[in-house]
Amino acid sequence: MRFGMFIPQGGDFELRGVPVTKQWDVIRDLAQDADAGPFESIWVFDHFITDPPSDEPTFEAWSMMAAFAACTSRVRLGQLCTCMGYRNPAYLAKMAACIDVMSGGRLEVGIGAGWYEHEWRSYGYGFPSVSDRLGMLDEGVQIMRQMWTTGSATLMGKHYQVDGAISRPLPLQDGGIPLWIGGSGEKKTLRTAAKYAQYTNFGASLDGFEHKSRVLAAHCRDVGTDFDAITRSVLLNVAIGETEKDVADRVAWVRAHYEPLLPPERLEPLLGYWTEGLIGTPEQIVEQLTEAGRMGVGYVIARFIDAAYDRTSIDLFTNKVIPELSR
Repeated sequence: MRFGMFIPQGGDFELRGVPVTKQWDVIRDLAQDADAGPFESIWVFDHFITDPPSDEPTFEAWSMMAAFAACTSRVRLGQLCTCMGYRNPAYLAKMAACIDVMSGGRLEVGIGAGWYEHEWRSYGYGFPSVSDRLGMLDEGVQIMRQMWTTGSATLMGKHYQVDGAISRPLPLQDGGIPLWIGGSGEKKTLRTAAKYAQYTNFGASLDGFEHKSRVLAAHCRDVGTDFDAITRSVLLNVAIGETEKDVADRVAWVRAHYEPLLPPERLEPLLGYWTEGLIGTPEQIVEQLTEAGRMGVGYVIARFIDAAYDRTSIDLFTNKVIPELSR
């Protein structure tokens, strides 16, 4: 099993209380710690604002990719996932190719259709229908793959039209930058993944993972691609402790951190989200991940609830979980 680590960037209030002048220091130091450790990759979300909206700072994903390219040397750099509608796909492909070169060939591109309506509208993108957003995803991925493999792209689509858009430098990676298709829509998203993805990410839960895998496999058969060549991943929140009391304390910390920020109707769903991932002692989490591996999970991106404030959880996972699963 392979492991990536999510880096806090503020969108879920996970930098709350850290002075703004120190927030990038925290982000950079965590990225460099991951670079020195066993994690294969580091990841961020593609959001401009918090959910729900607030004045809390949120660092932008692709600015971070360029900065990570400069301040790390080993880990791969990814997003879960870039919203296709936020950037013209030819421009995004050009930007990604440059960052791939700047990083020495370490970029991953996670891409999806986008969902956060307030963010779309507040930034002036409107909010296209689900069908249109999925159509934008499919066309955009075609443009990006052309630009990374041939150095130019032409597509006269419904949503995007490019005519000989040039992308030089080419990415350093043979065959272009690996594509992660994020999302679990069974009719269109997983079909796009079957056609173009090297990796998929179904979301932040193991619920339904086996069913989504079967749907993806069926699409692969339909379009003539190799299901087994697509690595299936999952993003999982982690609350880990040496003892069950330590785990309970970690979960209690989450409530204490978020309770002053959100009204009850928003607080409880968020707490449910944070505590539905990997919760337990190292031994319990190894058992959970062993079962996930049997389900077909090949890559876990771990998100540590308290990463910006305390490295204990990361150290415990690094020392007592990863070695048991990456032998």
